[in-house]
Amino acid sequence: MTTLSPENSLSARWSASFILVKRKPPIDKTEWDTFFDENGLLAKSRDFICVNILERGLHPFVRTEAWKFLTGYYSWQSSKDERLTVDSTRRKNYEALCEMYEKIQPLLENLHRNFIETRNNIEYQQGFHEMVMLFQLMAEHDHETFWLFQFFLQKTEHSCVINIGVGKNLVMLDNLIDFLDPVFAEHLRGKGAGTVQSLFPWFCLCFQRAFKSFEDVWRLWEVLLTGKPCRNFQVLVAYSMLQMVRKQVLQESLPSDDIILACNNLIDLDADVLISAACLVYADLLQRDAPPPLKNFFL
Repeated sequence: MTTLSPENSLSARWSASFILVKRKPPIDKTEWDTFFDENGLLAKSRDFICVNILERGLHPFVRTEAWKFLTGYYSWQSSKDERLTVDSTRRKNYEALCEMYEKIQPLLENLHRNFIETRNNIEYQQGFHEMVMLFQLMAEHDHETFWLFQFFLQKTEHSCVINIGVGKNLVMLDNLIDFLDPVFAEHLRGKGAGTVQSLFPWFCLCFQRAFKSFEDVWRLWEVLLTGKPCRNFQVLVAYSMLQMVRKQVLQESLPSDDIILACNNLIDLDADVLISAACLVYADLLQRDAPPPLKNFFL
């Protein structure tokens, strides 16, 4: 077996431990509180917390607060009092933005006749309305929903925004298939031409429609927010989903339209199973001499 470099060995152990050890109960409010001292300052390292979230997940009662740290809504170095100030400031800034929008909306509608239709079409096509719904279900206040979603997009490097991250994800997914599974890649280039580019809804919705419950969606999203076990983990997730249909595609020599149909039928998935599979892919990637574009994208 190839020896891992020191900087990669820890990530491999994270992957292995997640795969081989039965998942412990998620982090609940009692345990979460032990991560901070009496002033609300971190008593554990950020890496310790993020690795535990990768391996175990978050209890629903602690998810909103934890996500405020994971997204950057709160600084990891903040105290309890500083976070109260941040909450107040974010609420006021959100209210100011809403007031400003109400004032300029009539002007925009007059200047651009199709303003409302265009605005609604952009939200629908991106799938943001579906994603925002999950933030609304998780957060108590509108200003929390707004900022958490805004920071989620930034933290995930806008990976679900069509003109920014989605295209990059599709290119790297194609490269990853070429590197790890040349036989499958050859079929996709031939009879399955155009398949990978047609998987953009996976990234636009951040895999939301693939899971059996909202809890599974939140589970994957919070792993993406940790940055563990690597950057751009969403591409490894997509690769793992493609591997679920690989056998059928090759045995039946499916063309592109049928491959896409098979991919669209990947629903009711279990987030832990998918995360575990993607961690295995990452561990496999570390063992190989990956080309620079892949190394730079994930490591």
